[in-house]
Amino acid sequence: MKVRFSMAIAATLFAGTLAMAADNSWTGWISDSQCGVKGANDKAGTAECTVKCVKEHGAKYVFVNDADKKVYVVDAQDKVAPHAGHHVTVKGAVEGDTLKLTSIDMAAATK
Repeated sequence: MKVRFSMAIAATLFAGTLAMAADNSWTGWISDSQCGVKGANDKAGTAECTVKCVKEHGAKYVFVNDADKKVYVVDAQDKVAPHAGHHVTVKGAVEGDTLKLTSIDMAAATK
């Protein structure tokens, strides 16, 4: 009986882990790890500053979620580089503080 109960709990936890690892979609900004949330805006020069921090200061591209301002390091740095400083919609899975990116597109313009 204890074995069945343990197996049921293990199966439930495993299913929960799979559900959390599924691809989701978020909207936010591509910034750099030095500026983080401060670089998540459409002010003039932000994109250039983001690229400079990555190329010259060893920063990494990050995604700043609009909803909660949480900052995630993006695993696919080459995929986000063309979107530096842009407002984007990303799809992927979060593992800790890392976004495992599957796709990135420009976010829909707001009126």
